[in-house]
Amino acid sequence: MVHAIDDVMALFDGVFADTFNTRLVKGGDEPIYLPAGGDVGYHRIVFAHGFFASALHEVSHWCIAGTARRQLEDYGYWYEPDGRDADQQAVFEQVEVAPQALERLLCEACAKPFEVSVDNLDGVAVDRQAFAAKVAARAERYRDQGLPPRAEAFAATLRAFYRRGETRDVAITAGRARLAAVLTSA
Repeated sequence: MVHAIDDVMALFDGVFADTFNTRLVKGGDEPIYLPAGGDVGYHRIVFAHGFFASALHEVSHWCIAGTARRQLEDYGYWYEPDGRDADQQAVFEQVEVAPQALERLLCEACAKPFEVSVDNLDGVAVDRQAFAAKVAARAERYRDQGLPPRAEAFAATLRAFYRRGETRDVAITAGRARLAAVLTSA
């Protein structure tokens, strides 16, 4: 199965560009979320290097961020780059469990393998298996209790396109319908 970045961008934009004024944008070295402003009239989820996994990961952060956070660059969070010490890595892992759990579920929706990211190649040694277990447990909790509304809608879109083989337009229609349903019930 081909996982083309243009497809995931079109699917995301098709569901969320109008409803949340947000687009998924291919970027460079570092991902970032940029709220609308200046010369750009829409919010941008910028993912790194055109990588499919980066796109799904950054979308996962967006799916968790509330309305106020989506008005702030990078949702108002700090980012400590690679080379974190043990305390910094513990904080990183604590805030990354939920988005990586959503990323895992989005990967499943589009039949793509998922790998946790400890994102600290030059820092302290990391217990990758322990972190992966936390992410897996959080993903199970999402399965049991439900995904955040935007994540549920995007997962429905991805399933329609990648699992059922629907066209982009049909998958986008499925995602929009799911978004309307989950927002109405919320």
